[in-house]
Amino acid sequence: MLTGISFGQIKNPYALIDAKIDKIPSDLSTSTDGIAKYINQNFKSENDKIRAAFYWTASNISYDIENISSIDFSEVSPDKIKNTVLSKKGVCIHYAEVFNDIAKKTGVESYIVGGFTKQNGKVDVLAHAWCAAKIDSTWWLFDPTWGAGYVQNKKFFKKINNLNYKVEPSQFITSHMPFDYLWQFLNYTVTNQEFIDGKTQINKTKPKFDFVSEIEKYNLMSDLDKARTSLIRIQNNGVKNSLIQEMVKSKKSEVDAMQNNEAMAKMQTISDDYNQVVAQFNDFIMYRNNRFKPLLPDEAIKEMITTPKQKLLDCQNRIYKIGKFNDNNYEYVKSLKKSMIDLLKQIEEQEKFVNDYIGKSKSARKGMFTKVTWFGTPLK
Repeated sequence: MLTGISFGQIKNPYALIDAKIDKIPSDLSTSTDGIAKYINQNFKSENDKIRAAFYWTASNISYDIENISSIDFSEVSPDKIKNTVLSKKGVCIHYAEVFNDIAKKTGVESYIVGGFTKQNGKVDVLAHAWCAAKIDSTWWLFDPTWGAGYVQNKKFFKKINNLNYKVEPSQFITSHMPFDYLWQFLNYTVTNQEFIDGKTQINKTKPKFDFVSEIEKYNLMSDLDKARTSLIRIQNNGVKNSLIQEMVKSKKSEVDAMQNNEAMAKMQTISDDYNQVVAQFNDFIMYRNNRFKPLLPDEAIKEMITTPKQKLLDCQNRIYKIGKFNDNNYEYVKSLKKSMIDLLKQIEEQEKFVNDYIGKSKSARKGMFTKVTWFGTPLK
């Protein structure tokens, strides 16, 4: 959503940077790679680079009012960026994606932040997206969508609004509430209810939140742990409206999908190892059916059955530690577990045969052999 109010502003202190960005060659304005290349060639400081990224995004992309309710949520980030830069149209997430991508390609640490907003004392009905960037070790907030202009009578009017450029977190929180309080960049975080009630003043009686170290920890996490910890923070900050409820639902789905993907990746490795066990066991069966010819030392024969047994026991141990997976994979996991039990039983029978074989004299061994069947087929 765009602010519907056109704010009066002082003389633009970024006029020289903006003028230089206006001169970017058209062939470089068709991709964030080209835009970032131009910025890196013409600006040295992080301050100038981030302004250039903000100004290009806000001045070149028009708000796509007609398609605000028909956003393609399956569109991946690279496609959002590419299509927005080429079409020069988008809604908040597209502005945020483009700004974030340009910023990163100029060497500035940047993040997209999702949340909800408040205008004229009223919480907006749609979720919103904006950005945060670290400039010379200090975090600032940016809303390239609101900075691009305003909507009036269902029409978009371009007008650069610098009130949404490089805003201090303590000021930004009066109008922008992240779903995840990590991205408030505040040592004393504001709850969702406080934001809704307009009580966003910093309250130092609260426990201090070291967002700097928490972001450092976050950056070292796996994608799954990032999603898990984010979900916890979102819920802990109060599920106070339908937008937060939808985000909780979405984040839970994201966590579930990641857990399932992680579990199935582990399952694939286990399945591959299991298939090796089947192959090794069947090699033993073929060797036994050939009456242990060519003859190997007893220890080598014993190893032919103990090696697959140990690998199978390892597979069994790992399959019970793969984590959560969705119901669609339940039968597959169940089937593999059963196959492992059946195979272990056959391996132990052959292990007993080998031990009996080794315990007998050479003459007694010759009468021990009977044909045995192979074990099933490998799982795919």
